[in-house]
Amino acid sequence: MFNPTQADVRRFLCAVHAKTAAQAPMEAIETLASLWIAEHPEYHADLQDADAAVARNYDETPERSNPFLHLSMHLSVSEQCSIDQPRGIRQAVELLAHRLDSLHDAHHVAMECLGEMLWESQRSGRPPDGEAYVARVQRKATKD
Repeated sequence: MFNPTQADVRRFLCAVHAKTAAQAPMEAIETLASLWIAEHPEYHADLQDADAAVARNYDETPERSNPFLHLSMHLSVSEQCSIDQPRGIRQAVELLAHRLDSLHDAHHVAMECLGEMLWESQRSGRPPDGEAYVARVQRKATKD
């Protein structure tokens, strides 16, 4: 299993940003990351310097979101949907994207649900509940 460190993730996203600017060839995961980076121009400055990105502590600036966490969550939801794991997440996100008329907005809602599931898991000491996560996204997709 691939288990990158925080520094690995930050360097990866900075490298993708640099490759995009240089129009360099990319691997599939880099292309996917570049698409989410393009959706978030407000993060481009944070992606300019990998060493500064690795050193930065976003906990010290709570008024600013952590672009690396945000982009990583986009990648997580994308990967979950591509393999439909947990089962049903692909359909739930597709329904939500249709309801919101935006895959990007649907990802943001799914990311909130994912964050809630992880927080509940940490708080309770139990494994993450994928079924509850999918059900939460489905409720968001079908609520009036």
